[in-house]
Amino acid sequence: MKYILALLMLLSCSESRAQRIMFWNVENLFNCSHDSLKEDYDFLPEGSYHWTRGRYWKKLDDLSRTIAAIAGEDAWPMVVGLCEVENDSCLYDLTRRSPLRMAHYAYIHEEGPDLRGVDVAALYDSTQFKPLGHQAVRIPSAEQGFRPTRDILHVWGVCPTLPDTLHIIVVHLPSRAGSGKEGERHRKLAVSTLCNLLDEMEGKSVLLMGDFNSEPTDKIFQEIGKRLISLMPQNRKELRQAQGTYYFRNIWGFLDHILVSASLLSSIDKSVNVGRFPFLLNEKDAPSRTYQGPIYKGGISDHLPIWVDLLSK
Repeated sequence: MKYILALLMLLSCSESRAQRIMFWNVENLFNCSHDSLKEDYDFLPEGSYHWTRGRYWKKLDDLSRTIAAIAGEDAWPMVVGLCEVENDSCLYDLTRRSPLRMAHYAYIHEEGPDLRGVDVAALYDSTQFKPLGHQAVRIPSAEQGFRPTRDILHVWGVCPTLPDTLHIIVVHLPSRAGSGKEGERHRKLAVSTLCNLLDEMEGKSVLLMGDFNSEPTDKIFQEIGKRLISLMPQNRKELRQAQGTYYFRNIWGFLDHILVSASLLSSIDKSVNVGRFPFLLNEKDAPSRTYQGPIYKGGISDHLPIWVDLLSK
């Protein structure tokens, strides 16, 4: 009830809007229907995860609650980048049939080649951001002998606080789990594809966000770092205290990142916020997962959301 009241309060806010941009890996947002072209069998009621409609709608309500908490009292996040979303129907349910429907978000999504069916997507508040176009950039994974991975989503449009077109890129790079050097090679291929896209936008206002499955100091960031500026903590001194967006085997890490072009740097608050809301955390103050392996834990996501603000004029 409290977060529904917060949603209603936001609806009445029309002045002095903050231009907030957030990203979140929402951990397997699957519906309960089988897609004959995808390997989604685990996330069916009869599957190994016993994914039911009740669990699905609880997750949608929890995602709505989190986005409302990040919105605060000023305005909805202008753009919400998401990854691990199964398909268009999940986005429709989130924006039209969950409590988030009060925000009147629209969404951008293209079906990608990932065999499990998870994609990246973007929600946007059309009162703050006007899309001019978008494209899904394919990573040539299969051509190089890798399992197909998620597309890169590139959205461009205009918002009140910037004089130029804002280019937003959402990524979910290939996993590093159990893949060793093979996984590293696959991520390098994805980064190479990403860098080719960034080269096409040289001199433009670019914000890149996503789950990179890599730490800030990993080698894959060397090429990206020649083109964009990271807003995440960069060294161990900054990481001494328990912090990050992901917690695995008692170790915190920053796998989720926001980077911007030099031309955008003066227009953005350089402090990246991490959503350490109590309802997102378990008894260890780590992200409260939806699943631990095949065991249902009832949490929201194994990643914490991150966001930045564009500076007011």
